[in-house]
Amino acid sequence: MASNIFKGKFHHTSPLSSSTAVLAALCILSFLCSQGAPVSPMGAHLMLCQSHTRCGNQFYDPQQHCCYDNAVVSLGRTQKCGNCTFRVCFEQCCPWSLRPQETFVVKVKGQKCSLALSSDDRVCSSVS
Repeated sequence: MASNIFKGKFHHTSPLSSSTAVLAALCILSFLCSQGAPVSPMGAHLMLCQSHTRCGNQFYDPQQHCCYDNAVVSLGRTQKCGNCTFRVCFEQCCPWSLRPQETFVVKVKGQKCSLALSSDDRVCSSVS
């Protein structure tokens, strides 16, 4: 008897209902992004709707941190380079030998240390 009830009646998903489901999902995601809702506990690094980058096995927000020496550090982090201070997220310390004194050069991050000095470089004396 039950076989007669469903005989010849197959339910097909229409393209309209599929697109409605996708639209609903996009609306929900859009709402969550506008609220900055976390997808995990507050102590975790990964937040929905924000760009995140990996540093080793950690995620970080590139608008607040960078990856330096395989560690997540604040964008404002500085370090010594001879007698100069450089910003580790934006600059790099390069050894630069000028006889008789060894010096260092602070270059923009991404530039090769072996390149000739440019107007953007800072020459730093060695600290004795």
